[in-house]
Amino acid sequence: MSITGNQGGFAEIALYVHLPWCVRKCRYCDFNSHPAPESLPETEYVEAVLADLDADLELASGRMLGSIFFGGGTPSLFSPAALDRLLTGVRQRLPLAAGAEITLEANPGTTERGRFADYAQAGINRVSLGAQSFERRQLAALGRIHGPDETLAAVTDLRSAGITNFNLDLLYGLPGQTVIEAAADLEAALALDPPHLSCYQLTIEPGTSFARNPPALPTQDAVWEMEQACAPLLAGAGLQQYEVSAWARPGMRCRHNLNYWGFGDYLGVGAGAHGKITTGSGILRTERAARPDDYMRGVREQRSSRRRFVPPQELPFEFMLNALRLRSGFTLSAYENRTGLPTHTVETPLQRMRERGLMEMADATWRPTALGYRFLSDLQSWFL
Repeated sequence: MSITGNQGGFAEIALYVHLPWCVRKCRYCDFNSHPAPESLPETEYVEAVLADLDADLELASGRMLGSIFFGGGTPSLFSPAALDRLLTGVRQRLPLAAGAEITLEANPGTTERGRFADYAQAGINRVSLGAQSFERRQLAALGRIHGPDETLAAVTDLRSAGITNFNLDLLYGLPGQTVIEAAADLEAALALDPPHLSCYQLTIEPGTSFARNPPALPTQDAVWEMEQACAPLLAGAGLQQYEVSAWARPGMRCRHNLNYWGFGDYLGVGAGAHGKITTGSGILRTERAARPDDYMRGVREQRSSRRRFVPPQELPFEFMLNALRLRSGFTLSAYENRTGLPTHTVETPLQRMRERGLMEMADATWRPTALGYRFLSDLQSWFL
């Protein structure tokens, strides 16, 4: 039976492309990444991704791409020529919206001088740079392969290439980190004048090197103090918080991530990629094999994607897992449009959270309170 997308009537869709190889896996990383071989199978992988996309084109019928995101892994291990072939193939298959955002994740330790100009020539117009810290000791503790000087050089190269839309990823709550050190790290990042900054608390995830040998992390009270100390620095630099971990200058918010947080639709191709599409039969989730060899073999054998419809009882939690992260909040009409469920399916927990001081509602818009953001995971769990 053919499954056709766009039953929700939403014009734009996003595309996520996973490039799964890294030079070395970081100690905290639980993403789908694999040690890079001596020579990347770029040609074979690009062909597999495009064939994989062909299998899902019916899900994007009548829609255009508002954003493309190359995530990993370390996508900047791929040559500009390979990404050019990939983007050319995508454009041949799907129309791009005006001003479509095309993001490449990059590790400062894998970018040669001048390479960003070639990426820009291929069509990349936004880069997310994994700085993580500007303290050598912390970078070594995290297992990163770069130093602060390489991050500075990468930002300089980005601007020389004309890519002025970029994000810096920064971690806090690092092993042995103090509030003063966290603020100093942030100030080093802000000195580079990024238009977008993502600040994530380091967490120990199952299956990681840190999970096997846990480092001594700051207490939750100390982490809270870091957040309180860093927020004025970000605001003072002209960055506005629009999501739990995301800060941006006006007009520089990440279009691709906003689609996720708004419970929008997206295709996901590449090893381990996930997708979400609204169809006439409900909300469809897609998933690819995680290991690169398994993925490419699955594409050749035309069995690359696993599909399942999300049970209606799971949709309130899936929506809130994303929407509650946004500072702008959400309306019940948006919930109804994105999930296809009546508003009464979430009205009771919303009222209970309002009574507990974790949610507030103004101008028909619901959003977490300051207390709700502090205990966001607990708040989201009420919708399970």
